[in-house]
Amino acid sequence: MTPSDVKATLSFSDGSPSMELPIYKGSIGPDVIDIRKLYGQTGKFTYDPGFLSTASCNSTITYIDGDKGELLYRGYPIEQLAVNCDFLETCHLLLYGDLPNEKQKVDFTARVTNHTMVNEQMQFFLRGFRRDAHPMAIMTGLVGALSAFYHDSTDINNAQHREIAAIRLIAKMPTLVAMAYKYSMGQPYMYPRNKLSYAANFMRMMFATPCDDYEPNEVLVRAMDRIFILHADHEQNASTSTVRLCGSSGTNPFAAIAAGVACLWGPAHGGANEAALNMLEDIQRQGGVEKIGEFIKQVKDKNSSVKLMGFGHRVYKNYDPRAKLMRETCHEVLGALGLGNDPMFKLAMALEKIALEDEYFVARKLYPNVDFYSGIVQRAIGIPVALFTAIFALARTVGWIAQLNEMIADPEYKIGRPRQLFVGSVKRDVKPIGQR
Repeated sequence: MTPSDVKATLSFSDGSPSMELPIYKGSIGPDVIDIRKLYGQTGKFTYDPGFLSTASCNSTITYIDGDKGELLYRGYPIEQLAVNCDFLETCHLLLYGDLPNEKQKVDFTARVTNHTMVNEQMQFFLRGFRRDAHPMAIMTGLVGALSAFYHDSTDINNAQHREIAAIRLIAKMPTLVAMAYKYSMGQPYMYPRNKLSYAANFMRMMFATPCDDYEPNEVLVRAMDRIFILHADHEQNASTSTVRLCGSSGTNPFAAIAAGVACLWGPAHGGANEAALNMLEDIQRQGGVEKIGEFIKQVKDKNSSVKLMGFGHRVYKNYDPRAKLMRETCHEVLGALGLGNDPMFKLAMALEKIALEDEYFVARKLYPNVDFYSGIVQRAIGIPVALFTAIFALARTVGWIAQLNEMIADPEYKIGRPRQLFVGSVKRDVKPIGQR
């Protein structure tokens, strides 16, 4: 952080003495007012529900400019990474700060590949779940359970432990997601095949069976790899903040990541692509493209409970750059599978066109987001809707770990402890039960 020569002066109309607050300049982005001494000097807190105007940390990992529609991983635009790099290169970038050279890529890929299998007892752990359990319920349990199987990497304050935990989590998440899927299908688990790429290996574990192997389609493998890259990190979002807060207590890395998985499950966060596809399927059942006008009318009605899912974003006030890339991938996948006339995709395009031209949505900057397209792509590949969020968790794991490691290494890091504005009852006495 670079301190600014300019200070912020906070004054009070009740006669309390004013105070000067330091201002810090980031390498890019808005300046930040340091309020850490506010309570000590004034006895007052700030009030910021949802942390709309509060920086909880300093970070060098991901930067978002919502007004410009810009997303940078360690300074690299997401558009360049998605086109020129694969997911493991992106993992190396997020974890270590730089894209790997050829030797570093080979070494890093080998390290990850060496840890793709999970302890056999995890299969028995899975059997405790109902077959119809939501995959995210299973994933929350499985990721947390990793700490019971890998005792040699549970000390969050040990750099070597964090390193091996990071590699293990990146390597094992595809295996765990595929196991959760196979369990729900009643099919045998497929062991990893390490000669395949990260994305191809995942798709084989998902779709192969002992009696019929899976031949990876390069277009579909690249689409899956791109989904992983686009979801790898996204600054201080709800699940990342959860991982940081959980990790700030000193808990083990597996528990911190499990907390992130649980947070991601919410429909307003990681479940948004699942919600977007469910919305399209509802419109399709009601009559498809012909019913869009009626659907849009309900969305605009303040008294209606109907919501437009997959549009708009808490941060982006412009077209989500990830959505542009996912839209291209969507066309490629549907073309490769001969699904150009897929009614769901036609419906999605028609809904996108109306939303982008309608003054109601334009004025509110409700542009399509990445969830809008990624759900359609995953559906075309053959991934069930209920598994979408688990795949999001798989991709986001590297971002969570990078953020967690950064927090632990930060000399200013402390256990998270938000304050509150208490509006409940003032102190009162307990009366005997007969007098209440």
